[in-house]
Amino acid sequence: MSQFPSDIEIAQTATTQHIRLIAEKINIPEDDLEYYGKFKAKLPLFLQSENPKGKLILVSALSPTKYGEGKTTMSIGLTDGLNYIGKKAIAALREPSLGPVFGMKGGAAGGGYAQMLPMEDINLHFTGDFSAIEKANNLLSAVIDNNLQNLKYSLNLDPKSIAWKRVMDMNDRSLRQIIIGMGAKTNGTMREEGFNITPASEVMAILCLSKDLEDLKLRLGNIYVGKTLDGKAIFARDLKVVGAMAVLLKDALKPNLVQTLEGNPAILHGGPFASIAQGTNTIIATKMALSLGDYVVTEAGFGADLGAEKFLHIKCEQSGLKPDAVVLVATIRAIKHHAGLSSEDFKIENIEAIAKGFCNLEKHIENMQQFGLNPVVCINAFPDDTQAEYKKLKELCLTKGVVAIVSTAFVNGGKGAASLAEKVIEEIENGKSNYKPLYQKTDSIEHKIKTIATQIYGANSVAFSSKSKTQMKMINDLGFNEFQICMAKTPASFSDNENLIGRPTNFSVTVREFEIASGAGFIVPLLGDVMRMPGLPAIPNSERIDIDNEGKIFGLS
Repeated sequence: MSQFPSDIEIAQTATTQHIRLIAEKINIPEDDLEYYGKFKAKLPLFLQSENPKGKLILVSALSPTKYGEGKTTMSIGLTDGLNYIGKKAIAALREPSLGPVFGMKGGAAGGGYAQMLPMEDINLHFTGDFSAIEKANNLLSAVIDNNLQNLKYSLNLDPKSIAWKRVMDMNDRSLRQIIIGMGAKTNGTMREEGFNITPASEVMAILCLSKDLEDLKLRLGNIYVGKTLDGKAIFARDLKVVGAMAVLLKDALKPNLVQTLEGNPAILHGGPFASIAQGTNTIIATKMALSLGDYVVTEAGFGADLGAEKFLHIKCEQSGLKPDAVVLVATIRAIKHHAGLSSEDFKIENIEAIAKGFCNLEKHIENMQQFGLNPVVCINAFPDDTQAEYKKLKELCLTKGVVAIVSTAFVNGGKGAASLAEKVIEEIENGKSNYKPLYQKTDSIEHKIKTIATQIYGANSVAFSSKSKTQMKMINDLGFNEFQICMAKTPASFSDNENLIGRPTNFSVTVREFEIASGAGFIVPLLGDVMRMPGLPAIPNSERIDIDNEGKIFGLS
């Protein structure tokens, strides 16, 4: 039996069409394309309509495991599946971060025969959007430290109050907490500083939530920097850096057009993580795709308790978008993981484990139903799955009033997702989706956090550290109490303890501290020991990545 080819082998042997041919499929004139080589292009902002007519399909998942559930793969597969059954569908997804590419998780261009092309470019520097976000973020950092140094033009910032951090798009735990300005006086003011990973930058969040260039500049100006020594709040606009930041972001604000393996259009734009940011692609890209296609498949990162919750409470509330259908991706092996089985036992048929581990998926289903959305469950097929296990999982889903469909998109591309596509269309045409938020913006910060923790996570209570209580008072004093909540916690569990798998009960979550994203319009409570700058694993993916003398890349996944 021949070995199934790797993702990069499949991508490198695929026929990639010139991007102008992909644009033609969604009626974009060639003159509107800004080429980045033959297979990538930037799209002008005027292609988005304020009230697009397309139908929006949100893809999320059960709580993820280290084995991968294939949410991006199924999103691409569903897009190909919709086109396979004759629908005009576009994928609207996020750009990958170099942190996971070289770390543990790998890239985010899909897998198997449900991928986006050009795979290598997408997983590496792509069109430079992440670089622009990083530079704009760090320009503000440089201006802040310059203002501390230059007494003639000083805003009298209190160095200890500065909330803004530098970023880089790499997993580097040694940069989480550093001292800058050491040495000679001309090296700047010595103070404690730190780095977040670029997907956690507020500039990334702002880019993803901005409606246009004017809105981008307004939001950049609203970034909270810190306080003066006499207690006055200082924002990025006070440092007169907004125009320069916007100039760095002018091209990054434009969405990127690429293609799936089957030659269907995909718009990639933005890349915030769902564990530490809002976890969805840009409003601009989503509205543009909805303006150009009849159906748009978009993704919310990690499990539905993180990505989907933030998609609904943050992206939808700030944009007016509403999903017409929701898909929850699950795998038999993930269900077995949440039943407490080890990876060595995944290949053995175990109907009892399906019944036991279903509790995790069950809670995600219930959560979507709380929002007025009845999801379709997509079972991402693996070779070791059995028909009896599929049957049991389908039966369990029916007890919650939802249908589960097996997708073989990884192996069979769009054809393997055709049944899923037909079911999603059926759900859309039923017109039963009735999205409603679980909290209102006028609710208190504490109430919003408790609503998410108790209703979405299933926690009994929320504990606030003394530091977070002090910060919450400051948030209220600054007038940020009507902002949305962007929880930062482990994706591995409903709780803030990654070891509590399945559907934990009788637990409390702890808010360690807050970060303010006033330009993005949300507050970030940090739960448990979650970090906004990840570290590399003992054996990072970078050890497997190489390039030969002809320029062929190996090891990307």
